[in-house]
Amino acid sequence: MPFSSADLAAIGLTLRLAGTTMALLLVLCTPLAWWLAHTPSRWRGPVSAVVALPLVLPPTVIGFYLLVTMGPHGPIGQFTQSLGLGTLPFTFWGLVAGSLIYSLPFAVQPLQHAFESIGRRPLEAAATLGAGPLDRFFTVALPLARPGFITAAILSFAHTVGEFGVVLMLGGNIPGVTRVVSVQIYDHVEALEYTQAHWLAGGMVVFSFLVLLGLNLTRRRASMVS
Repeated sequence: MPFSSADLAAIGLTLRLAGTTMALLLVLCTPLAWWLAHTPSRWRGPVSAVVALPLVLPPTVIGFYLLVTMGPHGPIGQFTQSLGLGTLPFTFWGLVAGSLIYSLPFAVQPLQHAFESIGRRPLEAAATLGAGPLDRFFTVALPLARPGFITAAILSFAHTVGEFGVVLMLGGNIPGVTRVVSVQIYDHVEALEYTQAHWLAGGMVVFSFLVLLGLNLTRRRASMVS
């Protein structure tokens, strides 16, 4: 069997982390992307820059500051401890928190572009028919932005699967708790277990190719429909 029990545990944890992160990002980023797409506020530029920071910052920098912030002496760490929840670093939910920050632009930007591409005319037409703001959002904007949601889901899921620096800084290397596929590959290489590393790394290459292929097909289909 090409994958050991430790490999399978890392794969399962990675898929669980990516699925949880993707679902939370779609929920949390939808109102943010809608605001960025339509607000005339002067804060739009700074907020957009903050959202895009994970694209240019080294993952270890993000992981370090999240570790400090969520640690026992950080503001988030003190808050979670006051609630009796302990601290988030070196736990699964700590990885989720880090993944939300690390993959944020891969969810916000496709959704923002999708909302911007709708334009004002469909929403104004719905308003003339008596639809309120929430009705216009749920019955007009969301269906028209469906390609953006598909792109955001695919990219945020795939980007989370490929994490290394953030998860290593924030979660360490705890089997069954924080050891994801990228960390497992690193462990195999450190132990000179190149065959096992090849199986996992090759699987990541195939997965990444299929994600990009599926994304291109989705965009082509969406352009043909429009």
